[in-house]
Amino acid sequence: MRIIKKIDELRAVVKDWKKNGLSVGLVPTMGYLHEGHKSLIDRAVSENDRVVVSDFVNPTQFGPNEDLETYPRDINADAALCEAAGADVIFNPEAEEMYRDALTTVNMTKITEVLCGKTRPTHFAGVCTVVSKLFNIVTPDRAYFGQKDAQQLCVIRKMVSDLNFDIEIVGCPIVREADGLAKSSRNTYLSREERQAALCISRGLNIGKGMVEGGEESAAAVIEAVENEIRREPLARIDYVEAVDYNDLKPLVKIQKPFLCAAAVYIGKTRLIDNFIVE
Repeated sequence: MRIIKKIDELRAVVKDWKKNGLSVGLVPTMGYLHEGHKSLIDRAVSENDRVVVSDFVNPTQFGPNEDLETYPRDINADAALCEAAGADVIFNPEAEEMYRDALTTVNMTKITEVLCGKTRPTHFAGVCTVVSKLFNIVTPDRAYFGQKDAQQLCVIRKMVSDLNFDIEIVGCPIVREADGLAKSSRNTYLSREERQAALCISRGLNIGKGMVEGGEESAAAVIEAVENEIRREPLARIDYVEAVDYNDLKPLVKIQKPFLCAAAVYIGKTRLIDNFIVE
């Protein structure tokens, strides 16, 4: 397995693969890889001849006063995980290599302005821009994203459709700790007490999911039940709990499928996201 830091070098490698008729999978990440990322790499390895894992903490998707400088990084551990999983290349560029004097961004309206976009107004422009660049650099046949970032997955699928990228977007299930907490690089920020408190998120969402699967039709009732469980935890502060149509992220009054219930919750100073989807 190779670690590549330069765009031109990676393009040359991919060009050689494609000249030999090999399919290419891309797993975009911001590094500090965990079992959730590994599940994406495993899927990519099983479905493609060659796999590139991008390992890049993208500055353009962080807003003012967010955790860009403190976001966890460990390229050596990432390389070990990628090699064990069977990836062929880690693309680990510097920000200067990716952006230089770039004046172009990729923006999307409507579905980027709800859920996380309400409080992170520049976030999805950063996501769309960096993912577009990765698509153009790697030219993958398939790209793999986790369902934990459900809005991001919806945004990427729409961008690929709107801009006619010839790429299959593969969404992969949330990977959780044994006690239900969704795997996240930001879980490392949590103290022992906060780590226990964070379980209120998955507990609340499980209550809501049970209601939907049991035939509940009121989106407001599901939201209320999820929020009530989270509010039982003193260390939790809700950013949002919303019930939306997963095709267009529009709020629902009556539950219809595909249905997404998404939550963003601060545990202490750490903002965590989680969700459930009923297809």
